[in-house]
Amino acid sequence: MFGIQGSGDTSGFGGLRLPGYAPAPAERPYGGWFDEVADEAAAALADDPDAPGVGFDTCVHQVTVDRGEMTWYVDREHLVRLARTLRDDPALRFEFCSGISGVDYGEDVPQQLHVVVQLLSMTYRRRLRLEIALDLDDARCPSLVDVYPTADWHERETWDMFGVVFEGHPSLTRILMPDDWNGHPQLKSYPLGGIPVEYHDAEIPPPDQRRAYT
Repeated sequence: MFGIQGSGDTSGFGGLRLPGYAPAPAERPYGGWFDEVADEAAAALADDPDAPGVGFDTCVHQVTVDRGEMTWYVDREHLVRLARTLRDDPALRFEFCSGISGVDYGEDVPQQLHVVVQLLSMTYRRRLRLEIALDLDDARCPSLVDVYPTADWHERETWDMFGVVFEGHPSLTRILMPDDWNGHPQLKSYPLGGIPVEYHDAEIPPPDQRRAYT
């Protein structure tokens, strides 16, 4: 299916290799409503009495505008404060977290593991993406459950599939794989195939051990 050759992997996915795509940082003006949201967030963070001197540039180390979408690359230490500001500020009103997921960009990318947070403002009909870049050996991220209760199951799935530990989550347990499963299947280091399928009184070999049909 994807050009795999010389292997018994009948799934074909062993040949799927795509380079990581990282858009360049955007420069002002961003265009459309993007400048308005960035300016309002900067003003709200600057006026926060609980964190004086910790402004937008401290919380967000890169803004990217690509294909009509805006992404903020966020320092994980300031993620919860930034998310609460985006939710509560009257000019922002990103009331809904529509999803949290992970991406593993592979060994050739510094901080290859990313947490991706999708926010929606139903008031202003706007979408904003937050990304937190992590090292594999320090895959920790603050939980957003206290800010967005819908993050509960999304964070559990991201931990299950990618191994990101969401600190402060009320019950970080597996949601897709069995409780005793070893590893996190969507990491690039996780083997393709190699897992047999078990049925009652029967076992199907993993894809890389099955007969290849030509």
